[in-house]
Amino acid sequence: MTRISMKTIRELNETDLKDRLEQLRSELTKLKIESSKGTLRKDSGKVKPLRRDIARVLTRINEMNKQ
Repeated sequence: MTRISMKTIRELNETDLKDRLEQLRSELTKLKIESSKGTLRKDSGKVKPLRRDIARVLTRINEMNKQ
């Protein structure tokens, strides 16, 4: 998956954001499992950006809930 800009996130509605959040979390889980096995080599730089994308999506969902 590619990085998500905040501009793109703001254009999505709540259901799309929740779907994207599920996708990001499942991908992060896969990477963490590979990391624990020791088979994560060339994808090791994807963990931190994934965590940040999850935080961006959660931030937007919280903003929408407060309005």
